[in-house]
Amino acid sequence: MSAALVRISDLHKSYGITPVLRGVDLEVRQGEVTCVIGPSGSGKSTLLRCVNHLEKINAGEVEVDGELIGYRRRRGRLHELKDRAITRQRAAIGMVSQNFNLFPHLTVLENVIEAPMGVLGLGRAEAVARATELVARVGLAGRESSYPRQLSGGQQQRIAIARALAMEPKLMLFDEPTSALDPELVGEVLAVMADLAEAGMTMVVVTHEMAFARQVADTVVFLDEGRVVESGPPGELLVAPRHARTREFLARVL
Repeated sequence: MSAALVRISDLHKSYGITPVLRGVDLEVRQGEVTCVIGPSGSGKSTLLRCVNHLEKINAGEVEVDGELIGYRRRRGRLHELKDRAITRQRAAIGMVSQNFNLFPHLTVLENVIEAPMGVLGLGRAEAVARATELVARVGLAGRESSYPRQLSGGQQQRIAIARALAMEPKLMLFDEPTSALDPELVGEVLAVMADLAEAGMTMVVVTHEMAFARQVADTVVFLDEGRVVESGPPGELLVAPRHARTREFLARVL
């Protein structure tokens, strides 16, 4: 059995006096896909943003590949890392959100090569070669000179995935990657994600696509009111959930 790549321990996050995550514990093993499901406002997106320290945690710990994310431990206390160290950590954690976030004034190629050159220090020739391969991998070979406005939403999201992969991350986070897409475009993005899973990419996916979770996930986690209510293989949790709250949620979405 592979080792845990992601370890989340007793994670708490509040906005002011409003608690959002209330003691989340979660492990994701190398090469596995974990799908996080739950109602709106349950803390799913906040959980992902804590994994790459886009949100500062109030208590608990997040480790990726044995490294504490966002902090260092000194004399039993956690101290936040400097921006440069946090940027280095984030470079190994790819993230794809629902809004694509491509630079509209840059071509597909320029969008994909920017971070490898600026953050990793790759030379242009190597960055272009990597980008060209990744654009083809997500099914858009020949569109390197296009601008985001010339692409459909599904195509833009696939380029966003290629851009994240260009950093050669050890972990990919997906935050509702299909929620902003027209229904007929959802499948093309999920197909790319399924291919990544098949290739062994470790992924944490916040999603409402239950069919995808059933087919691709190794583990499904049901989050509600900032707590992990239950987790397990999709063939168990989505078919015969143990907790009444999980059954109530699934009855509405399946």
